Amino acid sequence: MSFIQASEAGITKALVDYCTETKKFIKPSPIQAQCWPILAKGEDVVGIAETGSGKTLAFAVPALSTLNAKMKKAQMLVLAPTRELAMQSHEVLHEFGALVGIKSIVIYGGVSKHDQIRKIKRDGPQCIIATPGRLVDLLQEQSVDLSSISHLVLDEADRMLDMGFEMDVRRIIGKCMPKEKRQTAMFSATWPAVIQELAAEFLVDPIRVYVGFEAIIDENGDTSGINDSLSANKRVKQTVEVIEDRARGSRLNELLRKYHDGKNLVLVFALYKKEAQRLEDNLKRSGFKCCSIHGDKNQESRTRALSEFKNGSCPILVATDVAARGLDIPNVEVVINYTFPLTIEDYVHRIGRTGRAGKTGRSHTFFQPGDKSHAGELQQVMRQAGQPIPEKLMAFGSTIKKKEHKLYGNFGPRDNGQPMKKATKIVFD
Repeated sequence: MSFIQASEAGITKALVDYCTETKKFIKPSPIQAQCWPILAKGEDVVGIAETGSGKTLAFAVPALSTLNAKMKKAQMLVLAPTRELAMQSHEVLHEFGALVGIKSIVIYGGVSKHDQIRKIKRDGPQCIIATPGRLVDLLQEQSVDLSSISHLVLDEADRMLDMGFEMDVRRIIGKCMPKEKRQTAMFSATWPAVIQELAAEFLVDPIRVYVGFEAIIDENGDTSGINDSLSANKRVKQTVEVIEDRARGSRLNELLRKYHDGKNLVLVFALYKKEAQRLEDNLKRSGFKCCSIHGDKNQESRTRALSEFKNGSCPILVATDVAARGLDIPNVEVVINYTFPLTIEDYVHRIGRTGRAGKTGRSHTFFQPGDKSHAGELQQVMRQAGQPIPEKLMAFGSTIKKKEHKLYGNFGPRDNGQPMKKATKIVFD
């Protein structure tokens, strides 16, 4: 789809002109080109695409074209797993919404609840971008009304469930218009079974859009399906180094001297909050200019660190997985995984912080003997991306452990992740 076709499909001309004239976009990204006509028709959609593919505008532009600016009630809700991702989505919706008279507000924890309530009552925003925890708080206090939500977006839905927000997400969706009367869109870079269950429950005949996945070709040369197994950005050169725990500190300094020229942006991922803080302190003592974001820092410090990293005044950022999902940080050249993440999905998201918007990038991952349970999955991701697999990693074996059910562990559903049958209520005399 071109921008001319987007305008013909029902996308507001002011938004199309802003994309072409102000933003200088030559054409919509693949995920945008596929989703805009679907969403413009009012269909539900599940968008699965690599990170950095423009998913935010994929759901924002069609919705902004249909919202009623004269109605001072929330009509669109975007749920995001982290504050940073919610703020990033709000920046886009605020910028593009101003063109069509749509107001938006971002709601997240760590800041004054009363200021957010006051702003909702004063401005009457048509669009709410929120993290589940804080939004549930406001719902319990009856400070926000979702009964007019006709456009619902679940951004990085798999991450929200991983973080334990499933009950909160269900409670929030229950306060919106019923699924037959609303349009629902889910966007993520992965498509695990638990998200398939959620989509089956809350979306109406959704159209699945895959961008960056390989087609399955049958023996006749026809396309018979999509290989929707986990895949990493092929423009990112992946290096995996098997290393012992005590050697990581000095090795990290060596890599920073190799990859960092004092100006280019380098993102270092740690697993735990205390580990991230320790890394930041150690790197500063070694003479590197760096900052960090993690859960132990207040929102003001996290926002400032992210801003300094983006503008290049602090070119090394140490972060936990709060920065692994969805954050659009342009021009990150190198991602270093100091500690391997808990899931292979998080690995894909981490290295997806580089190589965005068609650019190339590099990732370097420390893999310790204690991470051997992920060896098979990591080899599969690297193989699908056409990356060389080191022999030391192969030595751990290629077995891929069957994923446990999120709620029931090894005692969960056995039928390929399909939802369990509902319990039957029996009343005895």
